Amino acid sequence: MPVNETLATYSDWLYRSALGVYLFAILLYAVEQAFARAPRKALVGASGPDVLVDEPKAELSRAERIGRMGAALTVLGAVLHLGSLVMRGLSAGRAPWGNMYEYMSLLCLAAVVTWIVLMAKFPIRRLGAFVLTPILVLLFLGGTVLYAESAPVQPALRSYWLVIHVSVISISSGVLLIPGVTSILYLLKDSKADRFPRLPSADVLDRMSYRTTVLAFPLFTAGIICGAIWAEAAWGRFWGWDPKETVAFVSWVVYAAYLHARATAGWRGRGAAWINVAGFALNVFNLFFINLVTTGLHSYAGL
Repeated sequence: MPVNETLATYSDWLYRSALGVYLFAILLYAVEQAFARAPRKALVGASGPDVLVDEPKAELSRAERIGRMGAALTVLGAVLHLGSLVMRGLSAGRAPWGNMYEYMSLLCLAAVVTWIVLMAKFPIRRLGAFVLTPILVLLFLGGTVLYAESAPVQPALRSYWLVIHVSVISISSGVLLIPGVTSILYLLKDSKADRFPRLPSADVLDRMSYRTTVLAFPLFTAGIICGAIWAEAAWGRFWGWDPKETVAFVSWVVYAAYLHARATAGWRGRGAAWINVAGFALNVFNLFFINLVTTGLHSYAGL
């Protein structure tokens, strides 16, 4: 199937537009973080825990209104970002995650959507600059160093498992970026709370990290299982300790250990957070070093 160059061009334009919108959103989040009043504590329910809440709507400061603008721009950026993936897929007549550039784009979109959902559930909007900055860096690298022209995938990838395995792994990896960042912020807040008064409480950061990981872990598990099934069909074995397979498995073990530690009294808190940060580091390591430096059975795919 010939590539539709017009749709491919529209995809590139939407991708760059999304980057610009995300950058502007980061600046607005940074303004709110720098100038908004420190969030106050309020008792939720008769016997509920103390959590950090936003100021009442009637008392919104200028900085908080700017933060809301940043949130709105994040949603706009996600729409443009999704449009770039859709246009890329239509231009090539295939699933738009057949090379490293597209894989990175889908992963980052999953991270942004996760952040938008979390903002609706937790009083964490002021963390937007911390969360979106690494995502913007990944998108910039994807659009420059890893960029690839729209084209059909290699024959070895022309399988329905490309749609299933790669999408599930990419989305789950993108979701897992968020608890990695929030666990780092939790460690900062828990160690010197008085030095970071504008961060949400350590309890909010801990619960957000845990719930997001609980959501992403089954998806990550399913992605690894689907990859093993595809490997058996393509290479005649379910598992071959390829570098990418190995690091993915180690990452799975670390995240499983985090969920177990989070439920264990002696490991809850800083111990569990450090394990989650280790999983985050492995996730990024697998994304870059394994994909771009080492040689393995996954290298030909750019994935």
